[in-house]
Amino acid sequence: MDLDKATYVRIIENLHDGLYFVDKNRTITFWNKAAERISGFSADDVLGKSCSDNILTHVDREGNNLCWDMCPLAATLADQTPRESQVYMHHKDGHRILVSIRVTPLIDTDGRIVGGIELFSDISSQEFNEVRIKELEKLALLDNLTQLANRNYITQELQARFAEGQRHKVPFGLFFIDIDHFKEFNDMYGHNVGDEVLKFVARNFETNSRPFDLYGRWGGEEFIGIIPNIDREDLEKLGNRIRLLIENSYIVHKNQKLQITISIGATIAKDNDTIDSLIKRADSLLFKSKNAGRNLLTID
Repeated sequence: MDLDKATYVRIIENLHDGLYFVDKNRTITFWNKAAERISGFSADDVLGKSCSDNILTHVDREGNNLCWDMCPLAATLADQTPRESQVYMHHKDGHRILVSIRVTPLIDTDGRIVGGIELFSDISSQEFNEVRIKELEKLALLDNLTQLANRNYITQELQARFAEGQRHKVPFGLFFIDIDHFKEFNDMYGHNVGDEVLKFVARNFETNSRPFDLYGRWGGEEFIGIIPNIDREDLEKLGNRIRLLIENSYIVHKNQKLQITISIGATIAKDNDTIDSLIKRADSLLFKSKNAGRNLLTID
């Protein structure tokens, strides 16, 4: 059965996965509806622009910006070899989402490369977090602004982690997190932008956490992450990954890119810890990170 061009367009427009085409200069020439849904960018936002122009700006797990010298799409345009990878895509709202990408060259009837195609799927834990948000809303344990667990729920979760540790010897770690120079965002741009910064950081926690981790807003610009079943080395890796993802993300305010960083104190709960002693130690480690220049993780 022969299909006309309009039929092909309807098919790819309604794919579940995001799909876009670029020419040889990586200028975007097509952007389907799923790409809009996953990334937040409409076709009008991106058509005619390079995929690295404040749009997707992929980074890897180490926080390396792939648009500079390690872009899978650019590599495929150069050698015509299809590629698959997992990267963190920049969402229009500013946070990062983990996506699986598949890149293939676009070749004309004469065998010449004329562009490339990238297909991407959202593989973040967003769906799980939406379920958790609904559960927390029912329990009135949700922070209204950030949609993270509030202080009461954090305390209940810590009590549960300590009880589990006593019964089954399951270790857990704690992050005490603070947004660097948060007061300056409020003073320079207003409290509305300050609220957007808080929500931006919270979304990065949501979309880049493991399903059984819990992040919550402790108060003001302070957050706590409760990370079960983890050792010191992996706790440090996880904390630095989140820190780097936020460092390499941004929000846009009046055509200005606002870079946000966080400082973290990280520690593993000890047998003789209480909730107060654990939080106090993590807070002290956070203070060391801020004194050492900020945008750092200090672990004990």
